[in-house]
Amino acid sequence: MPQFNDREADLLEKLSFIIPLPTPMQNRVKEESLVEVFERKKLLLSPGETARRVYFIRSGFLRAYFIDDSGNECTTWFTGKGDLMTSVYSFFSQQPANEYIEVLQDCKLQSLTWLELNAYYADFREGNLLGRIVTQKYFILSEERAILLRTRSPEHRYDLLLRNHPEIEQQTTQQNIASYLGISRETLSRIRRKKNRMCHQTQNH
Repeated sequence: MPQFNDREADLLEKLSFIIPLPTPMQNRVKEESLVEVFERKKLLLSPGETARRVYFIRSGFLRAYFIDDSGNECTTWFTGKGDLMTSVYSFFSQQPANEYIEVLQDCKLQSLTWLELNAYYADFREGNLLGRIVTQKYFILSEERAILLRTRSPEHRYDLLLRNHPEIEQQTTQQNIASYLGISRETLSRIRRKKNRMCHQTQNH
């Protein structure tokens, strides 16, 4: 059974940081959100299934990926503690997904259904505003990633990934990292060797 010793992220604390929530809405979230523990390698979603829940990561690490026409796994997202994960297209359209969501490290997740989320939008002015703010954030992140893959060097993309996920090397495989960066594993190895050499040279001087 997974053990979680570090302080877990809190969904209501995260949401209330974005916008103060009325007590009735806070109580609804407490009552309706589902807290579950999943072990490493568990698939939360597979192609053909419909994403019924949006997950808040209290602890652990996840990724989303699809399989291309050549049979290669292509990682599209990494998400860790304090962040959200779902298949955006599938969840909001309630249509079958084209991607997998995989647990990379034992995790504790807190989730809400599509129906529950839309009820908050309808019943609380703050819920509607919160949903808009969060949706805008993920639209921006998605566009930034698309531009990054097309305009920045692999070295820059790797540095940015390390900045956003400092422990990524311990949290997943080099193959998953390479696929997220849109490069081969060999290219990633060369970037890492170059980065290590530069660190050693800096330390020696």
